[in-house]
Amino acid sequence: MSYSLVIKVVDWDTEELGSVPALVQSSRGIQGAYLVPYLILLLIIGIPLFFLELSVGQRIRRGSIGVWNYISPKLGGIGFASCVVCFFVALYYNVIIGWSLFYFSQSFQHPLPWDQCPLVKNASHTFVEPECEKSSATTYYWYREALNISSSLSESGGLNWKMTICLLAAWVMVCLAMIKGIQSSGKIMYFSSLFPYVVLLCFLVRGLLLNGSLDGIRHMFTPKLEIMLEPKVWREAATQVFFALGLGFGGVIAFSSYNKRDNNCHFDAVLVSFINFFTSVLATLVVFAVLGFKANIINEKCVIQNSEKILKLLKTGNLSQDMIPHHINFSSITAEDYNLVYDIIQKVKEEEFDSLGLKSCKIEDELDKAVQGTGLAFIAFTEAMTHFPASPFWSVMFFLMLVNLGLGSMFGTIEGIITPIVDTFKIRKEILTVICCLVAFFIGLIFVQRSGNYFVTMFDDYSATLPLLIVVILENIAVTRIYGIEKFMEDLKDMLGFSPSQYYYYMWKYVSPLVLLCLLVASIVQMGLSPPGYNAWIEDTATEEFHSYPTWGMIVCISLMVLAILPVPIVLIVRRCNLIDDSSGSLASVSYKRGRIIKEPVNLEGDNTSLIHGKSPSEVPSPNFGKNIYRKQTGSPTLDTAPNGRYGIGYLMADMPDMPESDL
Repeated sequence: MSYSLVIKVVDWDTEELGSVPALVQSSRGIQGAYLVPYLILLLIIGIPLFFLELSVGQRIRRGSIGVWNYISPKLGGIGFASCVVCFFVALYYNVIIGWSLFYFSQSFQHPLPWDQCPLVKNASHTFVEPECEKSSATTYYWYREALNISSSLSESGGLNWKMTICLLAAWVMVCLAMIKGIQSSGKIMYFSSLFPYVVLLCFLVRGLLLNGSLDGIRHMFTPKLEIMLEPKVWREAATQVFFALGLGFGGVIAFSSYNKRDNNCHFDAVLVSFINFFTSVLATLVVFAVLGFKANIINEKCVIQNSEKILKLLKTGNLSQDMIPHHINFSSITAEDYNLVYDIIQKVKEEEFDSLGLKSCKIEDELDKAVQGTGLAFIAFTEAMTHFPASPFWSVMFFLMLVNLGLGSMFGTIEGIITPIVDTFKIRKEILTVICCLVAFFIGLIFVQRSGNYFVTMFDDYSATLPLLIVVILENIAVTRIYGIEKFMEDLKDMLGFSPSQYYYYMWKYVSPLVLLCLLVASIVQMGLSPPGYNAWIEDTATEEFHSYPTWGMIVCISLMVLAILPVPIVLIVRRCNLIDDSSGSLASVSYKRGRIIKEPVNLEGDNTSLIHGKSPSEVPSPNFGKNIYRKQTGSPTLDTAPNGRYGIGYLMADMPDMPESDL
């Protein structure tokens, strides 16, 4: 299994477990209505475009900036757009890791701190915290103890110091891992890849033993054809595919540039894509088993409360005892019996029914309104774990898994920023990594204010989805129209040793771009029709309430999308109008010999890794080099690190002056 394959398995796990992660971000996962669209889009968009990114990275052997600059200097902005999107995602993604670290640190106590509502004492008596009593213990702990959330986006409320410390710890972990090099320890990589599966399987087995879990799983596999026809479903399924495979982020290209030239990236693309799909099914089974259990608990409370209302109505004479079937025992009534009584009363008291204040108690209704967003992991799962025996153990395992998955995905996201910039501007990777993490931490302080959760929602909704669609469309056009699909297929044959299926030819040239354009139009229309806003937590009522973004919030949303795509037209204009003189400066080329770094001043026109000064494909020889790219040096057993942060083991590049700057 190649290194990039291991990384992408880890990277997928995090994304699919919550978009920004299904366990962390959404319960939509790939349930009934999404399963078919998700699988279709995986086949016509996911696998072909994942294979395309793996191929261009492995073939041209550069990061996302260098790859697109090589294909066409005018499209060099695609790589920068990917970097900007990666940076935006990294900003709020690490906040989720910080949240997980906080819950992980609080899990080493019994009972768990979110098991019961806190008591408030005053001079005369003790009572349950009203906000907690109106909601639930886990909901209260999330919004009040963990986030200490404000009531609106405009009310910042100052920094939440607990979350600030957790965010700092998360960025320190990411920074140290990126500097040391996550590829330096194979055992750690295999542990981080396999550990989530062990935890998921344990949760699945435990979840299946819970009352109501089968109701949740049945709901997951129940297709709703009317929902499948909605454009929103396909757009959200496409978002899951994008995040699951890391399309458009640049991380796939960056990792594949480390591969051997003759690595079978087609096998990697297909295998990783289907591992993603089947792991998503496993993760979603766990999600819906827990949601079914939670829905069953809520439904039981609903039955008890409404049965008490019926008894009061019988005592006051508003309802006749003749309506109630003789076998019904309200002291131990089941959900089925209650719904039978409910239907009878509804038919008999048709005109007066609404005034009775009775509610239908059906598990399906609770599952349809299952908690979404970050609340899935930090409310639904935490509540379920309080009912597990040895609940602290399960809580520790769950949040350790989330931290592990989050860090794995963050490595891929940061690599999508670092590698292309290092390859293009010849900056030392260690210095750039520290600067990137410091800047991201200080910008990320907006997410650990009391209103920070609303900013996380804003960034998740507007900083990635639309820009990623545009980036992937441009990537497809760059390869199929500008570089040439026939030439690219020949390159793949030369690189892989066999001709890829014509399926990819037609997907890349016709089907994928058409579907992507439809999704782009649908996304723009959806944004225009849906009022931009967020769900604010109201302390007095202990409920969520939809708020529209203020004017400045709308400006931020639009700015996020514009800034992510802005590098594309800027580079195009700079190239088109020759705004930067080719004689305006010089870059340094780097060669490696016997573990020593030798910098040589070169003519700008010869450095085709530069964003601004690169040659067009017609002027630069294609990277059509043979298998023996490197020759092994004797006496160099140590691991050498190049200025661009890539690792080699005493290898010396063969005499190929036109070969793109590379890699291992």
